[in-house]
Amino acid sequence: MRWTKLSSAPDNDDPYHRFRVTHRFHPLFGREYDLLTYRHNWGEDRVYFHDETGALRSLPASWTSAAAEDPFVVAAVGRSHFRTVDLRELADLLRGMGS
Repeated sequence: MRWTKLSSAPDNDDPYHRFRVTHRFHPLFGREYDLLTYRHNWGEDRVYFHDETGALRSLPASWTSAAAEDPFVVAAVGRSHFRTVDLRELADLLRGMGS
């Protein structure tokens, strides 16, 4: 009898076992690393990996290919210079300065 694949077992076809640094201005831009873990720390999702020297490092997941693309960025297709969340934060800051 063949066993069905367990949902809790690691998936070797998972594209998130490796990720690429996609933040244009980060010194590691374009480099690819093995993903150790993907966790929510310090108020954001972060990826953890070992760099070329073997040191444990982490980056915001949004700076890598491990994070899902922001739906607004995908829909805007380069036509907008600001994300909705950033504009809302700016509006909150300006409201706070006015009072």
